[in-house]
Amino acid sequence: MSRAKSDEITIQFDGSTCIHARRCVLGLPAVFKPGTPGGWLFPENARAAEIARVIDACPSGALSYTRHDGGMGEQVPPVNTVRLWENGPNELRGDLWIDEAPTTRMLLCRCGQSKNKPFCDNSHVSAGFTATSEPETQDAQETEIGGDLTVTPLPNGPVKIEGHVEVIAASGRQVAVGEKMFLCRCGQSANKPFCDGSHTRAGFTTE
Repeated sequence: MSRAKSDEITIQFDGSTCIHARRCVLGLPAVFKPGTPGGWLFPENARAAEIARVIDACPSGALSYTRHDGGMGEQVPPVNTVRLWENGPNELRGDLWIDEAPTTRMLLCRCGQSKNKPFCDNSHVSAGFTATSEPETQDAQETEIGGDLTVTPLPNGPVKIEGHVEVIAASGRQVAVGEKMFLCRCGQSANKPFCDGSHTRAGFTTE
């Protein structure tokens, strides 16, 4: 974990989960400067509110912040969601807990090829993984609001999520609502994004 601090804000960066979506670089290029000798974070070059807005858009949660200006910190989304990326990972946002640690944002591998399981590391690109971000809606229901969403990667199997959650297509359309789901992460399910037991037949391992 690396940090950079100004009078108004401290930026934290966990490179182990970053997939270089570049929303930070494109959003505030004066603050986020990859490749700069001695460090790439320059929080003194923008106001805390601007930096917080850009970091909140980071899909992986690799970037986070602590404000010192009295401004509002990152807010937990009112609805826990799993958003599907076209031919890519599952983006989770909400009151998330994984390994008893809280977060609000994460990208979970669903191609089965990541070297950083359960998190995405962009291996879906080189693997030529294909999976639609617009599957059919399954029994549309009223969205349940709030509460913890526990994320548990099962050994050699899917990711179990427990708590109120809505699965949404890339467009934002509702796909499914529930309180317990199993998300495929072997890349082989015929019912993506949900597990159908293909990991057993495929000999999928998470080691």
